[in-house]
Amino acid sequence: SEIFRTDLYYRVQTHHIQLPPLRERLDDLPVLVNHFLAEAAGALNKKTPVPPKELLALLSSYSFPGNIRELQSMIFDAVSHHRSKMLSMDRFKNHIGEQTCSASESISIQADTDTIFSGFDQLPTLQEARKQLISEALNRSQENLAAAAQVLGLSKSGLNKVLLREKS
Repeated sequence: SEIFRTDLYYRVQTHHIQLPPLRERLDDLPVLVNHFLAEAAGALNKKTPVPPKELLALLSSYSFPGNIRELQSMIFDAVSHHRSKMLSMDRFKNHIGEQTCSASESISIQADTDTIFSGFDQLPTLQEARKQLISEALNRSQENLAAAAQVLGLSKSGLNKVLLREKS
């Protein structure tokens, strides 16, 4: 029925696949863009449009909080609205919110030199920053949960819940 076989679940559970987010795999963008263009064109019974040269530069500057599904959705939307052989950048710019940015410019945010993030080329995600902050608090407190929790402004049980949630 709808219950997953327990024996199979435990066999599959031993195999962990670590797949980094799309923002950490920008080299995959050209292949993914071409794949999703062909997929969208096929689904919409259209000829596969040609992506503009600037598209990869624009997409590379975006963090993709929705990961690969967001890219797929953006491309499907652009293909569904395109009318010529060359794909328009407008749908992508609207989605990203950079309508005034020319596609040849790379989008960069200058970090203030006296912040804790000034050493980062790219800001960590909230989850990554939370992990690093908790790890540093535990390190500075010699793994004392109560002391680490106090430094972080949490109760010991609150920090314990966060740690348990991250393990699962």
